[in-house]
Amino acid sequence: MSKKRLLVTGGCGFIGKNLVDGFCEAGFDVTVLDFGGKSFRDDVTFINLDIRERQQVIDVCGGMDTIVHNASIVHTKSSLSDVVWSVNHQGTLNIIDACKVHKIPKLVYISSASAVYEGRDIANGDETLPYSRISQASYSDSKIAAEKDVLEFSGTANTACCAIRPHVVFGPEDNRFVPAIIEKAKAGKLTRAVGNRDKLSDFTYVSNLIDAVVAAEDALILGSAVEGEAYFITNGEPMAFFDFIEDLLVAMGHPRITGKVPYWLAYSVAAIVEGWDTLKGGSFNEGGMTRFAMKYMVTHHYYSIEKAYKDFGWKPAVSLAEGIALTVNDLKTKGVSI
Repeated sequence: MSKKRLLVTGGCGFIGKNLVDGFCEAGFDVTVLDFGGKSFRDDVTFINLDIRERQQVIDVCGGMDTIVHNASIVHTKSSLSDVVWSVNHQGTLNIIDACKVHKIPKLVYISSASAVYEGRDIANGDETLPYSRISQASYSDSKIAAEKDVLEFSGTANTACCAIRPHVVFGPEDNRFVPAIIEKAKAGKLTRAVGNRDKLSDFTYVSNLIDAVVAAEDALILGSAVEGEAYFITNGEPMAFFDFIEDLLVAMGHPRITGKVPYWLAYSVAAIVEGWDTLKGGSFNEGGMTRFAMKYMVTHHYYSIEKAYKDFGWKPAVSLAEGIALTVNDLKTKGVSI
C-alpha cells in the first residue's frame, strides 16, 4: 500500500521541522516547501521555493493528498507590513489555488490564537469568539484574513479544511521565543516583570501541537465535525507569563524575577523602540519589545481546548512542567548557559 503524500510549507522552521518529523512517524511520504531552508532528513523531499510564487507553488502541490500550511512570518511590529501580508495572506491564497487546481483532499492551516485577541482579557475563551475587530499588528491581521479564506474555501473543489490555533509554542530547537528569553537573561534584562503577574497566559509544548495537527488531519474529511472548523491548541495549563519565564530561567540556574516595571512605562518604551525601528526602515528582529507583546503580558489570554478533544480526541500528553524540563535539558546538552 502506497504512502499518502503530504506537503508541509515552512517545514524547515521550529514548528515546521516538528511537523515533518511527526508526519514521517505517522507514515506519510512528506515533501517540504521552504524558502532558504536546509534539508534535515534523507527520507523527505525538500523544495526551496518562495510561497509567494503562485504558479510554482501550484506546480509542486500536484499529487498531494494533504497540505499542512505552516509558512508565515511572525512579526508584531508596525513595520514591514507589505512583506508580512504577502507571505502570510497571499501565500495562503496561492496554497488555496493549488488545492483548487489539483483538487487536493485536505488542507490544514496553522493559524494563531491571536486571531481573536483585541488587547483585552480572554479567560477560557472558546472557538465561538469572533475574530478581532481591531488592527494591532500586520501579523495578526494577515493571519485572520488567511484563516477566514481557508475556512470559507473548505468544502469547495473537494477540499476539506481546518485551522489550528496554537499559542506561544516552545520546546527543544525553538529558534524564537526561548532564545529571546535566554538572550535577555544573559544581558541582565530579566530582573523585572511587566505588570503585576496576575494575568494568565497559555503556552504550548511543541509535541502537543504536533499530536493535535496529526490527529486533526486524520479526522479531516468532507462532512466531518472537523471540516471547516478552527481549534485552539494549548497545554491547557494557564499561568502568569512571567511565572513561566521564571520557571524556565530558574531551571537554568538564573535567580528569580523579583522586580516590577509598570505596564505604562514598558508600553511607552516599546512604542519608542517600534517607532525608531520604523524610521530606520524596519527589521524582523523584535526581542519582545513591541506594543502587542506588552499587552499580552498584562491581559488574560487563555483558551478552552475541549473542542479539539470532542472533535478529534486530542489531549496534551506533555505537561508544562515536563515541557520546561525537556527544553532546559536540551539547552544544557547544547552547552547553553545563562
